Amino acid sequence: MKPLSLMPLLILIIQTLLFTTACKQSTEPKLEAELKLELEDASCTEAWIKLSATNLQFPATINLLKDGNVAQTISLWRDADTVLYVDSLLPNQTYRFKSIVQSSNQQINTSSNDITVTTMDTTSHEFTWQSWEFGTTGSSTLYDVAIIDENNIWAVGDINIADTSINGYTTYNAVHWDGTKWELKRINVNFRGNVITPPLEGVFAFSGNDIWFVGSLPIHGDGNTWMIYDLRTTLDPNISVSKCWGSSSNDMYFVGRNGNIAHWDGRKWTKIESGTTYFLSDIAANNFREVFICGGNNSFGQGILLKSDNLKNFTTYIEGAIIPESELFNPKLYGSFASIWIDDKNTLYCGGNILFQNKFNKWSYVKSLPENFIGGNPGVYYRGYINKIRGISSNDIWIVGDRNTVRHFNGITWQQIGMAYDPNIDLVWRGMDCKGDITVIVGTHNRSAKIMMIKKQN
Repeated sequence: MKPLSLMPLLILIIQTLLFTTACKQSTEPKLEAELKLELEDASCTEAWIKLSATNLQFPATINLLKDGNVAQTISLWRDADTVLYVDSLLPNQTYRFKSIVQSSNQQINTSSNDITVTTMDTTSHEFTWQSWEFGTTGSSTLYDVAIIDENNIWAVGDINIADTSINGYTTYNAVHWDGTKWELKRINVNFRGNVITPPLEGVFAFSGNDIWFVGSLPIHGDGNTWMIYDLRTTLDPNISVSKCWGSSSNDMYFVGRNGNIAHWDGRKWTKIESGTTYFLSDIAANNFREVFICGGNNSFGQGILLKSDNLKNFTTYIEGAIIPESELFNPKLYGSFASIWIDDKNTLYCGGNILFQNKFNKWSYVKSLPENFIGGNPGVYYRGYINKIRGISSNDIWIVGDRNTVRHFNGITWQQIGMAYDPNIDLVWRGMDCKGDITVIVGTHNRSAKIMMIKKQN
C-alpha cells in the first residue's frame, strides 16, 4: 500500500483558515476613531481643555479649532488624555472649540464634539486704603493677621510702647480691630507657673471665640482667655513653631523652625517628621484634602514644598535652588519659598524669589506678573521678595513683600496698591489675610509695626 500524502490535507487546512479569517474581517466592524473635548478650567484669558483620543492610527496630527480657525496643532503618538493650554483669550467672552484629525491616513470625518468656553470676567483694581503704625521705642513689627469679619480682626507681633513703667516701656503682642479702631493687646499666658507675654508670629481664627495664636508654642483662646500648649514637655524639648492652619480646631497644623510640624486632633498632639531642617513658613490645603507646607533658607536661595495625601505623613513635593533656567522644572523651581496659596480651582501658587503656579500637576511661571522669570526683575526694579500670597479667586489675588510690594491681580494685570513701590524703602510686608471686600496686610516700617487695611470700592 502506498503511503498517504499529507500535502492535500495541509492545503485544505490553510484554505479553510484563510476563508474563516476573511469572513471575520468582512463581518466584524472596525473600531471607529474618536476624539473628545472636555473643559477643565478657564480664567480671564486662558483655558485648559482635555483632549481624549481613541482608536486613531498613530502618529496622528490634530488641529484644535477656535471659532472655526486653527488655534493649535498637536501631534499624538498613542491613545491618551492630553490637557491643552490655550491663552490670549479675552475676559468675559464665549468661544467654540472643536478638534479634527489633520492627517490624510485617518478615517473620514474624524472630529470631536463642540464645546463652548466662557472666560471669567476681571475684578476691579479700585480700592481705598488706610494705614496705621505702632511702636514708640526700640523695634516693633507685625507678622500675621486674621480677619474674622469687618468688625473683628487680629494682628500679631511684637510692639514696644514707651511709658513710665519700671522698664520704660510696655510690650504688646497683638492689635485688635473692632470696626472703628485698633487697640493694643497683651495676650498673656501661664507658662510653667509664670505669666508671660510672648512675641506672637502667627494667628488663625475660625470665629470670635475660637482663635489660635502661635508664639513659638500654640496658644488657643476665646478672645478673652488663653491657654498655651507646652509641646516642649510633651513632644520635643526643642520644638518651635510660628504659623498655623486648620480645617477646624480639632484639625490644626503648626509649622516653624528646623522643619518642625505638629498636629492637634482635638485630643492629642503629634509631631510629624518633615524630612527637612528648613524654616517652614506657610500652609495651605486644596479641595482634595491635600495639605501643602512650604519653607526654605532665604540666605542661600533654597526652598522646599511638602505635600501630604493622608494628612499624616509629608513628603517632598518639589525643591527650590539657585539654578540656571535650563534646569527649571526639571526637577526644581528657582530660589526659596515663603508662601503658598491655593485658589478656588485648586491651582497652587508658590512665591518667594519668583511666583510659580502648579495647575493639573504642571509647574509654570505666573506669566501675567511682569519680569517674573529667572533673570527678570534686575535690581528689584519691579518688586521685592514675595512674603505672602493670598486671594479670593483666580481673578482676585494679592502678593506682598519687601520694599513695599503690594500687588493685586484682577485676572489680567497686576497693579501696585497704596503707596508707590520703592526698591529703596525700608518697608516689609510680612502677613496678609483676605475676606470678602477687605484685605489687611501687616509688617514693619522704620522700626515701627505697620498695618494697611484695603477695601474694594463697590
